[in-house]
Amino acid sequence: MKLGVFTVLFSGKPFEQTLEYLSGLGVQAVEIGAGGYPGNAHCNPEVLLKDDKLCTQFLDTVKKYDLEISALSCHGNPVHPQKDIAGKFNHDFEKTVLLAEKLGIDRVITFSGCPGDHPGAKYPNWVTCPWPDDFLKILEYQWNEVLIPYWEKAVKFANDHGVTRIALEMHPGFCVYNPETLLKLRNAVGETIGANYDPSHLFWQGIDPVASIRKLKGAIYHFHAKDTGVDPYNTAVNGVLDTKHYSDEINRSWIFRSVGYGHSYQVWNDIISNLRMIGYDDVLSIEHEDSLMSPEEGLEKAVRFLKEVLVFRGKGEMTWA
Repeated sequence: MKLGVFTVLFSGKPFEQTLEYLSGLGVQAVEIGAGGYPGNAHCNPEVLLKDDKLCTQFLDTVKKYDLEISALSCHGNPVHPQKDIAGKFNHDFEKTVLLAEKLGIDRVITFSGCPGDHPGAKYPNWVTCPWPDDFLKILEYQWNEVLIPYWEKAVKFANDHGVTRIALEMHPGFCVYNPETLLKLRNAVGETIGANYDPSHLFWQGIDPVASIRKLKGAIYHFHAKDTGVDPYNTAVNGVLDTKHYSDEINRSWIFRSVGYGHSYQVWNDIISNLRMIGYDDVLSIEHEDSLMSPEEGLEKAVRFLKEVLVFRGKGEMTWA
């Protein structure tokens, strides 16, 4: 396994300065934002696709610090009901795919997206219950008329340009938000679709990491190392669904935390062990979104924690068996 970082945390810093800092921490891989919600501060496809020399310099800079690129990320909502918004996210996705092809990267990370509830809708409609029956009609429309047709075309476009792994982050608010919905879309459009497994979005839903990792055997294409702290007092009163702003930490049912501040070493040891058992020996990319810590302190704590729990070497022989 390899220790990585999602560099959008340092979008305000120059790319090379960010790489030098991360390399000094012992990081081995970087995930780079190329559009969508993460932005493109360190990697602008519109610029790089037009200049072979800049592309070479980009790759050489990464290699200079003994790093590798784990993936390009362009999280967005390409099925947004407002066509101009959907079009922008789709544009970013396609440009990211084209840049991945140019850079020799076969893995792109994004969201599934969420449509509205009918063709004339203005805003996405995330359905979380089956009754009244209107909600089931919305789901049928979203999946059969929008989501599956979109991803059938997106998968073909990606495959035509050498991207064989589209890692969808299972994120509440979008149609793919748990293992069941991830596998539903994967079964519908093919194995190019897999998961960017981020436990922070699953912990607060009550999803067990070991059970879900085993369920997704063969379908985990990337991993975000991020934690969630579930507040037992607020959850006991209000449950886990929470629309308060992330900055209202003391009143929320849960908040994002640096790895180790939401769950113990044992939980993360089990996550790492089960990833290895299902055959995932790839990058764990730290995504820092802990509002109680500065970016540098939160990241450095996560790096130290993960160095303790990650398994970096091969299994070796079972000399005792």
